[in-house]
Amino acid sequence: MTFDMSQFLDTFYEESFEGLDIMETELLDLDVGEADLETINTIFRAAHSIKGGSGTFGLNDVASFTHVMETLLDEMRDGKREVTENAVKILLESVDVLREMLITLQAEDELDTDRIAVVKQKLDDLLASTSGGAAVAETSAIDSTETEPAKTAIAGWMIKFKPHIDMLQTGNDPVRMFRELAALGELTANVDTSDLADFLLMEPENSALSWELTLLGDINKSSIEEVFDWVEDDCDLSILEINSADAVNDADNENNVAATPVSEAAVETTAVEKNTKTTAPKAKRKAPTEASSIRVSIDKVDELINMVGELVITQSMLSQLGEEEKFGEAEIEKFKSGLMQLERNTREMQENVMRIRMLPISFVFQRFPRLVHDLSSQLEKNIELKLSGESTELDKTVMEKIGDPLVHLVRNSLDHGIEKPEVRLAAGKPETGVIHLNAFHEGGNIIIEITDDGAGLNLEKILAKAISSGLVGEDENLSDEAIADLVFRPGFSTADVVSDVSGRGVGMDVVRRNIRALGGTVVVKTASGTGSTFTIRLPLTLAILDGQSVVVGDEVYIVPLVAIIESIQVDSSLVNQITGKSEVYRLRDEYIPIVTLCDVFNVKAKHENIEDGLLVVVEAEGKKVALLVDDLLGQQQVVIKSLETNFKSVEGISGATILGDGTVALILDVSGLIAISKEKYSLRNKKPSPSNKTTKPNTSSAAA
Repeated sequence: MTFDMSQFLDTFYEESFEGLDIMETELLDLDVGEADLETINTIFRAAHSIKGGSGTFGLNDVASFTHVMETLLDEMRDGKREVTENAVKILLESVDVLREMLITLQAEDELDTDRIAVVKQKLDDLLASTSGGAAVAETSAIDSTETEPAKTAIAGWMIKFKPHIDMLQTGNDPVRMFRELAALGELTANVDTSDLADFLLMEPENSALSWELTLLGDINKSSIEEVFDWVEDDCDLSILEINSADAVNDADNENNVAATPVSEAAVETTAVEKNTKTTAPKAKRKAPTEASSIRVSIDKVDELINMVGELVITQSMLSQLGEEEKFGEAEIEKFKSGLMQLERNTREMQENVMRIRMLPISFVFQRFPRLVHDLSSQLEKNIELKLSGESTELDKTVMEKIGDPLVHLVRNSLDHGIEKPEVRLAAGKPETGVIHLNAFHEGGNIIIEITDDGAGLNLEKILAKAISSGLVGEDENLSDEAIADLVFRPGFSTADVVSDVSGRGVGMDVVRRNIRALGGTVVVKTASGTGSTFTIRLPLTLAILDGQSVVVGDEVYIVPLVAIIESIQVDSSLVNQITGKSEVYRLRDEYIPIVTLCDVFNVKAKHENIEDGLLVVVEAEGKKVALLVDDLLGQQQVVIKSLETNFKSVEGISGATILGDGTVALILDVSGLIAISKEKYSLRNKKPSPSNKTTKPNTSSAAA
C-alpha cells in the first residue's frame, strides 16, 4: 500500500515559511552583544522545527543546512558565543537560502547548490572561529559519519524504540529516524515482530514493530533525543548508556533476534519501509505564489455556524407557509416577515463569510523591516522604520496583490526620499531618517500611507524632465499636485544613475497600474525639505461592492459608492464649454469636466437635452468628473464578477454583476473614465472665459 504524504508536505511548507518569517523578524530585533535568551530561543525553536520536519520528509539538504544554523544558535543560547553583527548578517542570509531551498523543493526544481555551499561555508567558518568554535565538534555529526576517538568510557547507546500503533498515520517514518542515527555512528538494529498480526488481519497503516538499537560512538545523548523529538509523544523510548564494548557483545548474545548492522543504504530496505512506503506527487508543480489556505479564528467559524442555523429556521418557516392551502392576509404578512428575516440573515451571513477572508495587514508589513535593514546598509543611510495599524484587516486577495506596489513605494522612499546622514545634518535634521507605514479603515476602504521625512519630490526637476520628454507642453501651467502626479507616468524617472534599487522608470507606473487593478487609487503629497506621503486607498474586498445603480439609455451601470461625492440636477446656466474641448460644470466655483456616458459606451440616450439628465460627481486620485446619466436607481451591494475572465478587458469598466432580475450590469471604473475623458477631449482643469456660451449637445449621437 502507498501512503500519500503530499497533504502533510504542503502543511510542512506552509509552517516552515511562517517559521522563517519569525526567524527573520527576531534576528532583526536581536541586539548585538549579550544574547537575549528569549529571542534566541524563539529563533532556535523555529529552526529546530524546520530541521525536524525536513528530516521527516526526507529533505536532507534542508535538514543538514538548518542543523549548522541550529548549532550556531545553540552556542549563542548557551553563552558560548557572543551575538555579533556579522553573525546576525550571516544568519539572515541563511534564512534567505532556506526560503529559496524550500520554494525550489516545493516546485520540484533543482537546488542552487553553489549558493547553498557558499552560505554554508560562511556558517562553518563562523563556527570554527575562536569564539565558541569548540562547540562544533559536538554538533557537526549530522554532516559526517566519522567521530573523534572516545574521550570517556562511553562506548555508545542502547535505544529501545516502540512506536505507538498509530504513529505511522502522523506521517512519521522510522526509516528516516534510523537514517539520522546511522549518520551519528555505527548503528545495529534488532527488530521485534512479536506484535505483528496475521497477514489477513494486518492493518498496513498501523505500527506493530519495535526495535532495540545499538549505536556505537562518542555521541551526545541530546543528538539522539533530537532524532526522536517529533515522535516523543507517539512512542515508548529509552536511551541507555553503554560503558564498554563488552556490554554490547553481552547484549547481542542475550538477544534471541539476530542483530543487523544498519548503514545508510541498508536502512532503505527495512521491513518498515516496505510496509509504509511513501510516494511523492509525480506531477510537476509550480511553486504557489499565493497561500492556499488561511487560519480562521474559531469565533468566526462559530458565528458562521450560528448564522447557518438561523437560515435553516427561516427556510423552514417559509416552506411551511408554502404548504398552506389558503393564503390570506395573515399568511401574506407572515410571508413578508419571513422574506425580511431571510434578507437580514443573508446579509449577516455574507458579512460573516467575508470576515473569514479578512487578515491583519501585518502579514504584508512584516517583510519591510528586513527590506529597510538591508537597503539602508547598501545605501549607507540611517533609517528607522515605524509601523502602525498592523491589526487593520483587509481581504486576503487584496493583501496578496498589494505587497509588490508597497515594496516599490518603500524602496523609492529609501533611495530618493531619505537623504544621506551628512546631508540631513547639514539641513538641520536628525541623521536618522524615518519611514512610517500606517494603515487604517475609512468608510468601506482601507487607507495605507507611506510617509518619509526626506527631501520631498523635486518638483522643478520633475517638470523639467516632463517637458524635455514631451509629456507636458512648455506653456502649460500645472499645479504642484499635477506635477507630483507625473511620477506615475510610464517610463518617467528623474534618477541620474540607474541602480538595482531604482531609476529605470518602471516602478511607479507599475504601482499605479496594479493598485487600479485592485479598484484602488494612489496619490502623493510632498513638501520640499520635509518629505512625501503616498496614500493608497483600497476596497476592503474584491468580492462585494456598495454601488449606486444609474440608467444610461436602456442600460444599467453600477457606480462605486465610495467614488461618489454627490448627485445633482443639471442647471443649464452652469454648463460651459471650453472651445474645442468638452463641457464643464461650475459647482461652487469649481469647474468639473462632464463625461457623457452615452457617448463613451455608444448608447442612445433617453434625453435629447443635457438639462434633462442628472450629473453624478465622482472623484478618483484627487480628480473629479461629472458623469451625465439619464436617471438614478437605488443603492445596493453587488457581487463583482471579473469581466476579463468571462469576456475581455473593457476600458472604463472594472467588472460586472448580475442584478436581481437576472440582467447583467457593468461596474464603472472611475479612474478609467477620467483617463478616457482626458484622452478623448484633451481635458485641462482650466477656468472658462466669461464669453463661453452654454451648449446643448445631442447626447443621442453614438460616438465611436
